Amino acid sequence: MKKQLIAVLIIIGIIFTGCQTQTTETTQEEESVQLVIGATPVPHAELLEVAKEILAEKNIELVIREFTDYVTPNMALDEGQLDANFFQHLPYMENFAMNNNIELLSVASVHIEPMGLYSRTLESIDELQEGATIAIPNDATNEGRALLLLQAEGLITLEDEEGFTQTPVNIVDNPKNLSFIELEAAQLPRVLIDVDAAVINTNFALEGGLNPMEDALFIEDKDTPYGNILVVRPEDEDNEAIQELVKALKSEAIKAFIDENYQDAIIPAF
Repeated sequence: MKKQLIAVLIIIGIIFTGCQTQTTETTQEEESVQLVIGATPVPHAELLEVAKEILAEKNIELVIREFTDYVTPNMALDEGQLDANFFQHLPYMENFAMNNNIELLSVASVHIEPMGLYSRTLESIDELQEGATIAIPNDATNEGRALLLLQAEGLITLEDEEGFTQTPVNIVDNPKNLSFIELEAAQLPRVLIDVDAAVINTNFALEGGLNPMEDALFIEDKDTPYGNILVVRPEDEDNEAIQELVKALKSEAIKAFIDENYQDAIIPAF
């Protein structure tokens, strides 16, 4: 009888332990959080891959969706298809949100990508001939940013010395009579063979096989205000998983990855 009682107690203990383990596993699954982030491939998606490993330790699954334009990620975020996006700087975000009547919020500035002027045929800007053709981004703020860069090098003068929403119609002095072609930013590396030079965002320069520190005829100062930001809908500003992502993107692991893989072409903003 005593042996039977012991056997019953052992069986009950095994069943209880099994139930407890199953309950623990279920609880862990229930506590797991998924974040869907939209990003351009280089360097944003690459940086998110580093953050993904950090977040996995906190039971947060990071799903990265890549985009190759500057419009879709913001619209997808506004429509709830994304929890956040990572591809743009603050002036662009603010201008986009205003023009599209949506609300977006920056929760972190992660890195800086200096914009540069590139050419397949020129070794320096001194070789720019009268009437040369320069391709520039056609999106709001990046177009003005490109023109401000050309102004800083003395190639043109703009109506507003600092306005980042200017276009070629705002050029008041053009000594070399340069002509400008306005194109989608992602297309600029591909048209380099067809123009004399192009002002290209660093992320697209890297995707196009260009080395900003070696191939650019000149490049923005490292103190540029165009830090690349993590963007969310305003109601998600204090979301715990989003805040963990912010911490991950501002971690020493991210800083080390940037230093190792991009040298001075990309600069941590923290």
